Amino acid sequence: MNKLNYFKHLKYYPLIWQIALFALIFFLCSSARHTLFESNAFELGIYDQVAYLISQGQTPFSSFLEIHHMGNHAAGVMYPVALLYKIYPDVHWLLLVQAVALSSGALPVWSLASQAGLKNSIAWAIACIYLFYPLVFNVNLFDFHPEVIALPALLAAILAARLNKTLWFCAAIVLVLSCKAVLSLTVAAMGLWLLCFDKKRNCGLIALFLGVGWFLVVTQGVIPYFNQGREHAGIGRYQYLGNSVLEIAVNLILKPNLILGRIFSGDTFEYLALLVLPVVWWLSPRHLTPLISAVPTLAMNILSDIPAQRDLIHQYSVPILPFLLIAVISSLADRNQPKETTIFDKLRLPNYPLPRLIVIWSLIGFLALAKYGYFWTIYVDSLDTLPASREAIALVNTKGSVLTTSHMAPHLTHRPVVRLTQAQTPPANLAEFEYVLLNLRYPGWMSDRAFVENLITQLRNNPQFQLKYQRDDIYLFAKNLRSS
Repeated sequence: MNKLNYFKHLKYYPLIWQIALFALIFFLCSSARHTLFESNAFELGIYDQVAYLISQGQTPFSSFLEIHHMGNHAAGVMYPVALLYKIYPDVHWLLLVQAVALSSGALPVWSLASQAGLKNSIAWAIACIYLFYPLVFNVNLFDFHPEVIALPALLAAILAARLNKTLWFCAAIVLVLSCKAVLSLTVAAMGLWLLCFDKKRNCGLIALFLGVGWFLVVTQGVIPYFNQGREHAGIGRYQYLGNSVLEIAVNLILKPNLILGRIFSGDTFEYLALLVLPVVWWLSPRHLTPLISAVPTLAMNILSDIPAQRDLIHQYSVPILPFLLIAVISSLADRNQPKETTIFDKLRLPNYPLPRLIVIWSLIGFLALAKYGYFWTIYVDSLDTLPASREAIALVNTKGSVLTTSHMAPHLTHRPVVRLTQAQTPPANLAEFEYVLLNLRYPGWMSDRAFVENLITQLRNNPQFQLKYQRDDIYLFAKNLRSS
């Protein structure tokens, strides 16, 4: 019996090594981007500052957002993540956590495929779909977002439900809810799917209750409490629907005319095509019920005024991927039945090993939609100021407050106050900063050259500051100690 278990577990080993390899690739890619000064204050700088402050026993108040961390997305998962900063405070912990979380999702995907009765080779191919899905690579590059931790947790929750492991299911759901407030809607919708379609009554009821309950608690209690009585700023993306969560919910029901134009639009069809293209051949219309769980995320992305919510670059589509893969697994598990065929089966192509076809199409999707090309295009645009930027940052040798650009901010966030140079909202009082670090050649997000030139002139004429460093259009001003 022991030998049988041993050989059974051998099937995992190639996948474990594959996950480790992808985790390493993801980590090196995101680290390289950060080293090239292409990471941003929004979002890497935000979460690096929060993790650092928590690790130091200070209030996790984001100086970029000017609110307490829990008033943003109520992402409580950052508290245990911040424990890593107690070992050594470094932003690369976040990049490592993200890389491991994203790559590890392949393991529950493989397990779900095996549990559905698929051959080991097909289960491995579906794990490759996950690892090569363009969104996974792209999100890893786009700074850091706590909801990436929810990606393997959602897959693990579905696996636990199908294995009737209720305690493990509850643990996975709690982890998901701690990653981002809005994921409570995904959990609630997943509960509805498990209850009505997957016939997992207990887990379905638990997810439905926890999802709805946490949504009400966090939107009406936690976020307003930590955000000076205001609801989350993301509500502003849906102002045409209402000014509060409850008002938006009511208008979605009573005024459907407000949303029909958004739903039936070219942008929506393009977005849906991007989501489905990497897996389109392996789907069956008869097995799309898992996507019920993705409806809240799809609706929010489609109805938003922010185009970034409708692409495969940003994090907004992360909660959709687990259920898209479950639909693929369900379709392939029943493809041998006469009435259960995938789109691929209807093409009647010559016989070819299915696992190989799945991997080839996944690679094609990756090559077409992943943003690896950024490393020899937009990520190397500012190489001419890279050495000077590093030298200037090395001269910021206290924990005093800093005013700087969006790209430099993530390198200076281990302090209570870091703010961005914003042309539309210039600093009211430069004296509140101990350092001002500027890049005249590349002013950064929400800034421009004219604004930076004016700021440099102000600082040169301000007796409270002295020019501490200047090279390649990089300027570092430090507060004159005698003026303090």
